Amino acid sequence: MTSHHIQWLFLDLALILVLARALGAVAARVGQPPVVGEILAGVMLGPSLLGDGPAGRLFPTDVRPFLTALANIGVALFMFTVGLELEHRALRGRTRVTAGASLGSTLVPFALGVGLAFYLLRGHHSDQRTAFVVFVGLSVSVTAFPVLARILSDRGLSRTEIGGLALAAAAVVDVVAWSALAAVQAAVGGSGEHWRAALILPFAGGLLLLRPVLRRALGPAGPDGALTSRAFAVAVTGALLSAAATEAMDMHYIFGAFLFGAALPREGQDRIREELAGRTEQLTTLLLPVYFVVAGLKVDLRGVGAEGIVELFVILFVAIAGKFLGTYAGARSQGLPGEASATLAALMNTRGLTELVILGVGLELGLLDGSLYSLMVVMALVTTAMTGPLLTLIGARGRRRPGPPAPLGETAGAAAGRGADR
Repeated sequence: MTSHHIQWLFLDLALILVLARALGAVAARVGQPPVVGEILAGVMLGPSLLGDGPAGRLFPTDVRPFLTALANIGVALFMFTVGLELEHRALRGRTRVTAGASLGSTLVPFALGVGLAFYLLRGHHSDQRTAFVVFVGLSVSVTAFPVLARILSDRGLSRTEIGGLALAAAAVVDVVAWSALAAVQAAVGGSGEHWRAALILPFAGGLLLLRPVLRRALGPAGPDGALTSRAFAVAVTGALLSAAATEAMDMHYIFGAFLFGAALPREGQDRIREELAGRTEQLTTLLLPVYFVVAGLKVDLRGVGAEGIVELFVILFVAIAGKFLGTYAGARSQGLPGEASATLAALMNTRGLTELVILGVGLELGLLDGSLYSLMVVMALVTTAMTGPLLTLIGARGRRRPGPPAPLGETAGAAAGRGADR
């Protein structure tokens, strides 16, 4: 690494952080999750807006591998946090509604996505047709669990019944999505030694068996029950080693980081897990904007003609209609009233960074070409940005109906209480 590389790396990092924070703050001021502004910053710094020349001068080709390395670390830690924040207890007492919403939120968009894949194959040839079809179905079925949690917190819905239902359903959908993505990667393969992918099952089981060891490794807590620096170092080291292990199995490193976070002990560790997620988020706040730029440098919308615009509208229609109608029908089938079901459907349409990670894997595997990847990134941005306005619209419609007014969270909570198993 030469002095030239170091200079440009530091300059690029400073530029990325300033622009990401600025657009993230703008997004928050207009009622959007900050991740919307950060993703937009990545796209703006790419060739779509600046062109190949300026983008190439700002991010020299010989510096991009170093940025990619930092981005990979950020994504690994992000996936560790996703696994860490999966709350198993969220499913308790909500089995029926969670199952109905999760099934609808997965199967309906996946089925429509399969049809979308056959439509897209006309203009985007793939040597792995079956894997391409499954991948497109998967990519329109995903929900961004971390972004969803942030939206619920910002709108004061975290502790309501509808918030609990949304988190529980999103947790199920995420687990299904990552499992399906692992199967797709195993089918496509990397080195040709497909047997390595099967090692992920005993690896996941081994992590669960190691829970007592992990509990001792994370403790004892500090004098006030807080997370110690030693415990934080152990957790991050474990996540990185787990990521390296799945990469060695010919699986993507995101699976290892996710599995390690999901395997960490829950019982009696609430404060430690909360502080661990908080400290890790401080690292990802610095590193994930780099991932957005690395992803944005691959997004080029300049060549999107009339056919590309039609494809974009079809992708958006399938992604939005499949997710909304599937979740709504699944929740209604289990007795959840219309307003609460619509709120849940709007929340499950959030895709955010999770979608970008999945699209990045698809691009690496050769399942997506550059133009289709660009269109799918736009879909991720639009579906995440529309969640807030949809929630506001649903709430306004509910308040205009005759009858005693009630806050959205209470209305949804009462409805969920009538429809869920107790």
